[in-house]
Amino acid sequence: MAQHPLLDSLQCTIPEGQGCLEYPPAEKVLSQFLQLFASRGASSDAKAGMIRDLLAILEAVDCQWLFGCCHPNATPTLLRDLAVALSLYAAPPQQEPEGGGLPSGDPSYAAVASRAADVSLGFIGIVAKVESAKGLERLGTAVVGPVLRQVVGPLYLFAVTHVAERLWTTPKTRRMAQELLDGLLRASDCQSVPEFLRGAREDETGWLAVVMQCLKPDLTKDTWQRSPATKHVFSYTLQHVTRPWLGPHLEKVLPPSLLLSDDYREENKILGVQCLHHIIRNVPAADLCQYNRVQVVYNALFNHLYSKEARLMQVVLLCLLDLLPILEKAPQRLPHNPQLVAPSNEVLQLVLTHMESEHRLPLRRVYARNLPAFVERMSCRLAVLLKALLRMMLDVATDRSLTPEPVKAELLQKATECLILLDHASHGQVKVLLEGVRRSCQDETLKKCLRKVKEEPVESIIPP
Repeated sequence: MAQHPLLDSLQCTIPEGQGCLEYPPAEKVLSQFLQLFASRGASSDAKAGMIRDLLAILEAVDCQWLFGCCHPNATPTLLRDLAVALSLYAAPPQQEPEGGGLPSGDPSYAAVASRAADVSLGFIGIVAKVESAKGLERLGTAVVGPVLRQVVGPLYLFAVTHVAERLWTTPKTRRMAQELLDGLLRASDCQSVPEFLRGAREDETGWLAVVMQCLKPDLTKDTWQRSPATKHVFSYTLQHVTRPWLGPHLEKVLPPSLLLSDDYREENKILGVQCLHHIIRNVPAADLCQYNRVQVVYNALFNHLYSKEARLMQVVLLCLLDLLPILEKAPQRLPHNPQLVAPSNEVLQLVLTHMESEHRLPLRRVYARNLPAFVERMSCRLAVLLKALLRMMLDVATDRSLTPEPVKAELLQKATECLILLDHASHGQVKVLLEGVRRSCQDETLKKCLRKVKEEPVESIIPP
């Protein structure tokens, strides 16, 4: 077997004619490799050579050499350190171009892709060794479990960083990253990424907690923008976890989503709002209402309603439509304070105000496209709105103060028009509910207004 230059650097030798089991112990090779790789004097070319030599060694040895050592806790920890070090070596540049567009001719991205290809080969080899160890009686789960607990997080983050089309990926690196991700799934006895994250069986917790723990240092207010891949890895992971598995991890996923949505870049705002929308749809309302979380999310979304970007407005309005029913039923809003404006009314009022004066056609189309959804929620407020309108109309009709008659007449006319619009929005329910009121009403002025509502055809309000 040929001597690798890496072994010369480590001052290790292989007796002539001996097999792979005569390699130095795995702990020695891995620990000294990490020391050499981290040394300040190691150039990029030297590191690339060390990685190629390490890959050749990993390819030549069997899983017994890698995992069947005398110190079972040492190798998993060293493999974790190796995975972290190589992931950083192949990490994308910290500064992402404005807009995050594709493609880019920046040579730094080409260098990342070259490094990622070499590192992927090593990671794929390690995962293959884990798969092989599962079938060996002398290793089995006693080895596979501790190894996976140490390396799954870093390897998953690396694979997801390079699996999608980004500035720093190529078809080759994406294909290799997918191969690595598939290997992780097989090693974990999972059929899909959602199953990998949540657990293959009901009694399993999955790897989401481990992944989020690895992501945590890069998801703080001061660190998340340092790596352009972090937001994509987080979003990819979040979107693959649904109800009921996402709820227990709410405290881990909500703050990063709010951070993204609060960024100055439009693409980051959109990504953050999409993450918030996924959380709203997949976390129980009771959990969202705890600690006033739902109000915090609402405030973050409401601020985006002042934006002039059509793409952002579209995702914000869709998110708000799912959030508003939860917010208005939140225990914090009970007992109802009549002086508070309902959030749905607040949103609708702002949308109508902006729509009226907006001259940008794309934004006007977004407002118009989502406005019917706000109207169709009207039926759940029918009782409250109808009672308020009738009370106001009765007070005006029976008013015996010095209020001028033209003023009272205009108030009644506008209120009548509101009843007609409410009837249309509720598909004729107002006419049905007003029958009993109209028969028992003693005031002729009010009865005249109610008669107009009954006789008004729907077609005259909004054409089909």
